[in-house]
Amino acid sequence: MKKGFVFDLDGVITDTAKFHYIAWKNLGKSLGITIDEIFNETLKGISRMDSLDKILAHGHRENDFTLDEKEELAKKKNDEYVKLLANLSEEDLLPGVHDFLVQAKQNNIPCAIASASKNAPMILEKLGVLDFFEHIVDPETLKKGKPNPEIFIKAAKSINVEPKDSVGFEDAQAGIEGIKASGMYAVGISTSERLKGADVQVASMEDLTITQF
Repeated sequence: MKKGFVFDLDGVITDTAKFHYIAWKNLGKSLGITIDEIFNETLKGISRMDSLDKILAHGHRENDFTLDEKEELAKKKNDEYVKLLANLSEEDLLPGVHDFLVQAKQNNIPCAIASASKNAPMILEKLGVLDFFEHIVDPETLKKGKPNPEIFIKAAKSINVEPKDSVGFEDAQAGIEGIKASGMYAVGISTSERLKGADVQVASMEDLTITQF
């Protein structure tokens, strides 16, 4: 059995993609940039600033803002996103997540979060599962975002487990690539797209038990 589990947050533990989309769409609109749900899919798994850069490039406005101005735009988006999360609760956990985390705890398998979200601690607390995780990687400490494996390697080290002895759970292609580059076993969770490179792919955590790892 593997010795540690490393989870992405959005799309794996809960689905806050709709809130990200609303906030990014409204920010884009204020800048004269239109994004749709198809474009929003390209923002999955990447950092806030990288997402902003993609949106500005999409609207041909990538050279119109200073770094300070871009940081203010990213803050504006995040402020709206946090407001949208106000009513998040345990009912917003994705199917099978709670049972899987309980199994891990019962078997003394440590869990960590490897997410680009700076709001991960607050979201996990609202979902009622914060105590299941021994560590949450701070995205501010990273030099490179997914698909670079840095965040997954840091997550494994934070729970004193080698990446080769860990399982990573992701819903985005960039995340799967990062998991595999780190040396972990990769579980893809998606109903909409084939995640290339995943060792196994399921529709939800309901389809998994810890004994299969």
